[in-house]
Amino acid sequence: MDTETQVFAGLPVRDLSAAIDWYAAFLGRPPDEVVGDEAMWQVAETTWLFIAPDEQRAGGGLMTLGVSNLEPYLSRWRSAGMPHQPIETYGNGVQHVTVIDPDGNSISLAAAPTTQDQTRRPDGGTPVSKRG
Repeated sequence: MDTETQVFAGLPVRDLSAAIDWYAAFLGRPPDEVVGDEAMWQVAETTWLFIAPDEQRAGGGLMTLGVSNLEPYLSRWRSAGMPHQPIETYGNGVQHVTVIDPDGNSISLAAAPTTQDQTRRPDGGTPVSKRG
């Protein structure tokens, strides 16, 4: 894979101004750039999330971001009164949570277990999660 590749993933919204406020609360900061009708957040070194007005497609977006820990997001969302779906813990220890934005777009976060979250199985097999 080309190390110079960047990803710009977009979600369609109805009201750009209202969506900027919502995504700023979701991500914990204002957009890094606003260019024309797009507001953009750099979520990793080569990965950007952008929102853009598109009345016809608003609510049809689906995105998952990998994060190291869900707790900072959950705490921020609680403070902002932002509801989320129940947190799931998969068999491989990944924790997953989904939030639906005001337009109906689905944004999920997935956090892989850390080394300290895991323990070896008694038979020496793959690690299993201590959570959930």
